[in-house]
Amino acid sequence: MADPTSKQATYDDLYSIPENSTGEIIDGELIVTPRPSRKHGFSASILGAAVIAPYHFGRGGGPGGWIFIIEPEIGLGENILVPDLAGWKRERFPWQEETNWISVAPNWVCEVLSPSTFRIDRVKKMHLYARYGVEHIWLIDPVAMTLEVFRLESGGWLLLGSYAEDDKVRVEPFSEMELNLGDLWLESRQPSAS
Repeated sequence: MADPTSKQATYDDLYSIPENSTGEIIDGELIVTPRPSRKHGFSASILGAAVIAPYHFGRGGGPGGWIFIIEPEIGLGENILVPDLAGWKRERFPWQEETNWISVAPNWVCEVLSPSTFRIDRVKKMHLYARYGVEHIWLIDPVAMTLEVFRLESGGWLLLGSYAEDDKVRVEPFSEMELNLGDLWLESRQPSAS
């Protein structure tokens, strides 16, 4: 929790951060983190491609009906959060707003964990996502090569499953598709040495 005697960060404070950083406002505090590593970015990009085709466009027999944004600014109360990926069911998505941030909590978020964001994502942001009614959160660790899937129940997070390496999974809220976790890890795409 932020010190009540300290100055509370505002959206304007985000304009002062370095260009190679990501800024968020969490409980009144300006949190500045470096841009993601290549492992982080690769995992987020491949996951985005995997869910967008069937769940946004309805391709490959997918149901469609979702809107996805990579690294959106989401306003939850006085907080500005930037998850790696977020998805809204189409009927809940605010198509036009006066602000740059999106004021409606997503149905699903994915945080790709980095050494610099691990505690923020797991502790501070997960708490806020629960408080504002995000229904599902996925935590991906590209170094440990793991996926944790959570569903919001009674105001808290229920762990639905933990998966690793080359597991093939069908998990909420995208259980109609099979996700091969091995596709998410940059190491698995390296050419083999001869």
